[in-house]
Amino acid sequence: MRSARVTRRIRRAEGVIGLTLSGVDGALPSWTPGAHIDVLLPSGQCRQYSLCGPVTSRDYEIAVRVDPNGRGGSREVHEALRPDTTVTISEPRNRFALERAQSYLFVAGGIGITPLLPMVEAVDALGLDWQLVYCGRTRASMPFRDELEMYSDRVRLWPDDERGVVDVPGIVRAAVAARPDVAIYTCGPGPLIDAMKAAVCAAGAAPLRFERFTAAPEMNPTVPQGASGFEVQLGVDGPVLAVGEKQSVLQAVLDAGADVLYSCEEGTCGSCQTTVLDGVVDHRDDLLSDAERADRQMLICVSRCAGDRLVLDIPAP
Repeated sequence: MRSARVTRRIRRAEGVIGLTLSGVDGALPSWTPGAHIDVLLPSGQCRQYSLCGPVTSRDYEIAVRVDPNGRGGSREVHEALRPDTTVTISEPRNRFALERAQSYLFVAGGIGITPLLPMVEAVDALGLDWQLVYCGRTRASMPFRDELEMYSDRVRLWPDDERGVVDVPGIVRAAVAARPDVAIYTCGPGPLIDAMKAAVCAAGAAPLRFERFTAAPEMNPTVPQGASGFEVQLGVDGPVLAVGEKQSVLQAVLDAGADVLYSCEEGTCGSCQTTVLDGVVDHRDDLLSDAERADRQMLICVSRCAGDRLVLDIPAP
């Protein structure tokens, strides 16, 4: 974690602000398209935001839509993060990396445009074939419209109030028919992701690359299905905690007073990723890769123990 200062704040669209973050102690680390950072807010809440500025810049740009029905993180960003405000941020992490292909279809929903913007810039700079379909409630609610105008007919704006609900199956079918090897990336709300997954499967395309901004509907981390109690030990010689049937590992660790980073509590953001020193994990997230799981990583907000005890690399309180 490192300190960054808000050096610029602008209005991007209705309910959306853009922030530029500059390193307090110098240039910020490099990153790749699709990356995001954790932002530790003044209240102690931690939230994740995709980086959406030029990858060559050593400042970070994020865009945040206020969610009146959220848990308060976006409201705090809008109310508290003004120029010269200092916040703590993580180094960039990328679980939505852009893979090399010859043709791309990008489908964005609302603020889901943010991780796709650097991808569009990258593939366009390489002279590759691509198109972007960008959906939103209204034109006024869709950030970065002006920045996308330079790409002309490669970008299709789809405001719901003008064109109705986006024709996901038709868009995917057309892209696959034109280029069967097309790589498809999408980011946005749950219903869009679910529609894209179904359309890609029906079209017989390559696996969809996606990033959710909310947990999948069936996930309920506070009441795990088919769960049983077990023990968690903090470090090789730390205290042993009991994790109840209706309790997450994260909840047990926090109740014990341990200091761990977390945010979504739904297995979607990766903030609570923890190294497992011993024990077998019952993985219940859809975020970690097979390689990360093999490397003894787990998300303690949703995943559990497949046996009697886990030993976690978490310092005792």
